[in-house]
Amino acid sequence: MVKLILRDKEYEVRPGMTLMDALKKNNILPEEVLCTRAGELIAEDEIVKDGDVIKLIAVISGG
Repeated sequence: MVKLILRDKEYEVRPGMTLMDALKKNNILPEEVLCTRAGELIAEDEIVKDGDVIKLIAVISGG
């Protein structure tokens, strides 16, 4: 399984899908988070692999 972590919530998705699909499946808006794996920023078209732990950092914009 692939683990997505956003603040204190954890989501699990199947490996083999794109990060974008994994976010959408969990109702997370891709434009509202930065995605990192092992401290490295990753793109939304990246294919998630079994065992991945992806940390999502909420992007806050002011106006």
